[in-house]
Amino acid sequence: MAVIEKINKLTDRKFVNLYEVIGENSKGHHADYMVASRAKDIDHLKIKTGKVSADGVAIYSLYGEKHDRVVLVRQFRYAVGRYVYEMPAGLVEEGEDFRTAAIRELHEETGLTLTPVDADPMLEKPRYTTIGMTDEACATVYGYASGTISTRFMEKSEEIEVVLADRDEIRRILREEEVALLCAYQLMHFLADPDPFAFLRR
Repeated sequence: MAVIEKINKLTDRKFVNLYEVIGENSKGHHADYMVASRAKDIDHLKIKTGKVSADGVAIYSLYGEKHDRVVLVRQFRYAVGRYVYEMPAGLVEEGEDFRTAAIRELHEETGLTLTPVDADPMLEKPRYTTIGMTDEACATVYGYASGTISTRFMEKSEEIEVVLADRDEIRRILREEEVALLCAYQLMHFLADPDPFAFLRR
């Protein structure tokens, strides 16, 4: 097993920071690794806490009387300089339960109201997003969305278009558009199962 010898904090930003992790692996290879993290300081890195807590939450929500549409956001992402289709998502605030965060974030990003469904905790628990470069972990909340789309509650920093996609539109999006990985997997699952939330009840 690799040994971590030293950690240096390289930035001091509000939402994400860069840390240098220095160590040596079991083969004797010296490691000088960069890690992006939501942690405010070294003591709150998952390296230190050993806990996989939810930094963020992704929301897989169905819309319509027949639950035949998925709520998506088409968001401009500076990392790639273009719009990317994603599940609505956001950060979990300090002291906030991730299911509460999901309800809040869906409303802020889309104006819609989320009614979460009961799911096995195994299916919702926080998981790492891009473990090769960050210790960020996100939980997934499943539910049904209702109401009317509104951008009134959206933050000024967000450039988001809300999309209620049926199966035909989802096929087009997967074929022609840029789609975040988690979103793409969920959409593939939606296409494959007439009852997309059946797996939550198994």
